[in-house]
Amino acid sequence: MSRTVYILNGPNLNRLGVREPAIYGTDTLAAIRERCEARAATHGLTVEFRQSNFEGALIESVHEACDRGAAGLIINPAGYSFSSVALVDALKMFDGPKMEVHLSNIHARDPMYHHSLVSKVATAVIAGLGAEGYLVAVDAVAARIPQGVTA
Repeated sequence: MSRTVYILNGPNLNRLGVREPAIYGTDTLAAIRERCEARAATHGLTVEFRQSNFEGALIESVHEACDRGAAGLIINPAGYSFSSVALVDALKMFDGPKMEVHLSNIHARDPMYHHSLVSKVATAVIAGLGAEGYLVAVDAVAARIPQGVTA
């Protein structure tokens, strides 16, 4: 097992900071990445941080995390949370901790946002903490890495 955490971000998250800031906040994805990398470093972890608007690219990143023995996976699937059976199937293959992150509280929003398919296969779901949710997820992954893993 490596000491790398994959942090995957779905569609439209490249527009953070300008897209509906009242819902998603004013942090940019670049700022979130920097904070995640800094937090991961405190746990002796590295981060592979990616964003794609394309379902297949996210699935391939999950496959890569599996193949490389990633320590954990954090995903904000965005709109794919509610529609992507293919992404869920890929996530099922990842044996390590899987944290689903949502910037907003999806359960307090319109009913179409209440039922994430990804939640069914996630170790935990973090919703409504804004960008801080990513850091909570990094801490949670670090806490679930088996003792003695140093590679």
